[in-house]
Amino acid sequence: MKKLKVLEVNKAYFPHIGGIETLVKQYSEELGQFGAQVRTLVCRDGKGGTIREKVNGVPVIRAGSMGTYFSCPLSLHFIREFRRMAKKADVIHIHLPFPLADLALLLSGYKGKVAVSWHSDIVKQKKLLFFYKPLLKYLLNRADMIFTATEGHINGSDFLPEYREKCRILPYGITVEDYLEIERKPVLTEKLTDKNSVKIFFTGRLVYYKGVDVLLKAFSKVKNCELFIAGTGELEASLKAYAESHNLSDKVHFLGFLPDDELKQAYADCDIFVLPSVAKSEAFGIVQLEAMVYGKPVINTSLPSGVPYVSIDGETGLTVPPSDAKALAKAITRLAEDKTLRGKLGKNAAVRVRGSFNEKDVIRRLYDYLAKEAAE
Repeated sequence: MKKLKVLEVNKAYFPHIGGIETLVKQYSEELGQFGAQVRTLVCRDGKGGTIREKVNGVPVIRAGSMGTYFSCPLSLHFIREFRRMAKKADVIHIHLPFPLADLALLLSGYKGKVAVSWHSDIVKQKKLLFFYKPLLKYLLNRADMIFTATEGHINGSDFLPEYREKCRILPYGITVEDYLEIERKPVLTEKLTDKNSVKIFFTGRLVYYKGVDVLLKAFSKVKNCELFIAGTGELEASLKAYAESHNLSDKVHFLGFLPDDELKQAYADCDIFVLPSVAKSEAFGIVQLEAMVYGKPVINTSLPSGVPYVSIDGETGLTVPPSDAKALAKAITRLAEDKTLRGKLGKNAAVRVRGSFNEKDVIRRLYDYLAKEAAE
């Protein structure tokens, strides 16, 4: 039987840290378990020449780059490598947003099947979008199918509704066993100022769209709870200053960067997980799954993205309007004061992860989609 030849295309690859990079690594490594032959093309981090290597058995080409502009690599090597590698592919799978890949496809002369994974609209870089929009429309017209992680990615996008017939819902997944097999330790409990406090947990980059400033404002109105914030970023100093100036130092703990095992232990040890994001740059929120797999209720926001489709309001947690500190405080208080409700929502959360976001099932669906499209 002929192997399905897939070319995965993205900005960067492991060990580069990022949600999309983690996903591309999953696809590149695990599609092979279903009989696909996968090669991966990315740009190297920083400036330098092309690197060819195997990473966990996957052939990876890191095309030489002249640097990054508007968060996009600039690389003529990438365009040449794309053209060369495309000739051997049954289907090319491009992860967006990545303007260089759109351009490379246009210039490649490739006539085969194209699949696109739409991870997010471009939200902040409006100048880039002005110049990129015609190229993006070309790719969406050219694509044979478009993967989105939730229905919310389609409904909340400025581009995807007119391409709805091409869209296929393919959620992000996690390997449940990797989370449940850890040695559990009370990594948050041991840091509590008051051992009777309810433990609220957030993890993520400390940047504008994560809404941690809103979370701190909400927390000034919350009683009998302590907040644990894991992560670093450009707003770290200002967030710490706010907590100190509002007498929150005893109930807000900044943990900084946590290694993977400690992060999992923190999820397992918290009582409530909060994702207070304020912009649709937060397109999905895999961290929700990582909390839900441990049976933790999630408080998220009603963004026009996939976020509220992951943890469902009233089923696996509570959903509040973005940037609404009063509503967020009310939701935290409600769950903190009702242990029975926390248990019910948390149990539903764990069931939802196993049923809808199991990585093995997601990869099987991806392979079936690609194989069917390549055969047509």
